[in-house]
Amino acid sequence: MRFNFVKTTLLPILFTVVLTACDSSNNKPATTYPAASIIQLDEVQNVNQSVDLLLHFPFDSVSQINWEQTAGEPVLLFAKSSKVVSFTPTLAGDYTFSVSFMLNDGLEQTLNKSITVSGDYHKLTTRLSHEALAGNKVSFRSQIPDTFNTSTLQWRQVEGPRVTLTSESTDGELTLFFDAPLVEFDTIISFEASATDSDSNTTYRDQVAVLVEPATEISSNAYFSDRKASVFVYNSTSPYADVLINCVYSNTLTSSCTLAQTPLLAKEVNNSSIAPSIEDIMDRVVVSHQWMGDRFKDFLTNNDSNNDIKNLLRATTAIIISYDVRPSFYWAATGAIYLDAENFWLTPQERDTINEAPDYRADFGNDLQFVMPWRYVKDNAYASESYSKSERVNRTAEDALFRLTSLMYHELAHANDFFPSYEWYVHNGSQRVLDAATSTTFESDELAITFPLNSQEMRGLAQVSFAGEAATQTQKNYLPKDIEVFFSPEGASDFYAYSSLREDYAMLFEELMMQNRFDVIRDVAITNQPVGESISAADYSVTWGQRGRIGDDKLRDRVLFSASRVLPEFDSQTAMTLVAKPIEMVEGSNWLENLTISPEALESRAMVKNRNSFSIFTSDPEASTTKVNAEKENNFTRYYQKPLPAH
Repeated sequence: MRFNFVKTTLLPILFTVVLTACDSSNNKPATTYPAASIIQLDEVQNVNQSVDLLLHFPFDSVSQINWEQTAGEPVLLFAKSSKVVSFTPTLAGDYTFSVSFMLNDGLEQTLNKSITVSGDYHKLTTRLSHEALAGNKVSFRSQIPDTFNTSTLQWRQVEGPRVTLTSESTDGELTLFFDAPLVEFDTIISFEASATDSDSNTTYRDQVAVLVEPATEISSNAYFSDRKASVFVYNSTSPYADVLINCVYSNTLTSSCTLAQTPLLAKEVNNSSIAPSIEDIMDRVVVSHQWMGDRFKDFLTNNDSNNDIKNLLRATTAIIISYDVRPSFYWAATGAIYLDAENFWLTPQERDTINEAPDYRADFGNDLQFVMPWRYVKDNAYASESYSKSERVNRTAEDALFRLTSLMYHELAHANDFFPSYEWYVHNGSQRVLDAATSTTFESDELAITFPLNSQEMRGLAQVSFAGEAATQTQKNYLPKDIEVFFSPEGASDFYAYSSLREDYAMLFEELMMQNRFDVIRDVAITNQPVGESISAADYSVTWGQRGRIGDDKLRDRVLFSASRVLPEFDSQTAMTLVAKPIEMVEGSNWLENLTISPEALESRAMVKNRNSFSIFTSDPEASTTKVNAEKENNFTRYYQKPLPAH
């Protein structure tokens, strides 16, 4: 997991807004879009220009939606059951689509739409039109080539109630973010992006839209206070299909469901020594897009040969993968694990469907004088690649394997802390999931009693960096050398371990499993925190750092304590005998220079590949990170502990 030193700034976007009002006399939208029709945003369509089709039935309830392509060069439609489909054609020609749906009166209806795509190559593309519930987070991205003057890139709102926008500008592209407004009926909010090609002085335009559906008000005691996406059960024939969504991913959830409604997966096999089948697991999967469930199933089928993940999932009730889950987390209130779809995409089209709203914690700890970067490495190279969102690239499941697997180990360690294996079959079905989860004797508590972490300074700093507490002047004055004094004598594997007892427990297990199963080793360091507009990897100087910290004598007993309890089937005792002593980083060298500190420092082909694909960590370490559009992958975006409800 690479640590990206990317400083992105959220700024108000300058745009021209064209507003349409609501006609209060009849409570219908004053809109140029005809009702009961398929809306095509751009009248003229060209190759590389997004095609957006919206089923517009603002005054009728429709269900059982199904889009089909009936003519033309085949294209991928990733939201066939929604009111909006969008794709970017690569070939000119005639395309025809049909959408069937059920009206509120029970009558089935089908509409057809034909479009013609010109062979003229469109150099500006906006993505991705979709539907959303009122209150959902919405993001749109533009894409332009290098020949464009980036200062000419502008957006204007074309249709719908005015929304408050923020933007992120990187590499000549602009990403918009806003919350879908409250509406009383299906409402189209559309935008147009425009930019000028410096070579030809031609201005290109492209539209993108969100169809906002009305949603009931979220009650003050709802478990999810922010609007959740519309999702569906991956396996429609699942025995839990009728209750799963309402119990694990609904704004109407105000009390934890019972274990009879959503039992632990362990109940499917009724034997603590047997892993649940993939079919049993997929019956518990909830997704916003079909491809997300497909990728998760492939992961279990092809990349869990030791059954680690299947076994760990026994302590969960459900798996949710949705375009709006960010970051991933386990939540004892529902017993479910929530996975960011960013871990699963293989094509740029799949990635387009994921919301890009930035993590609200991105600026936590910025007023401190240190940072503690971390990464996973293999053969002196980054174990996982990061991809700028501006890059239209494909990746393989193997490319995403280490990132996803380490995440699963971590979050499922939490699940098995709340529901350890010796408690799977003792809870009464009438007991709420939350009550059963919190009635346990936490192994993470026992870890803290038996092998405590003692640095109160690190605990306080963790609340600043990961919980957003305001730093005191004393904390602001700490230098990297001070942090070394606090951290290095302790038994924590990472700074994040100080955020809570639960996280300390999970971090130890995750690191051992990655090292044992994949020979992937974790780096952790203490560096300065540079300030300024243009910051490079070379500006982060290592004061102290280790590779494979779990091999430190101060950590060995703590790691064994955690691993032996999280996954009893795993031979943690033998695994610990194979863990080598940690490798010390070179003080004074920067974070990039400390990548090749393992004895096997010969550059393999994989190492060269990794280096050349890692944004700021390329042959130009001085490259400005403000020009790099890549997701931060340090602790505050990697991990998240969602607070439990009070009721």
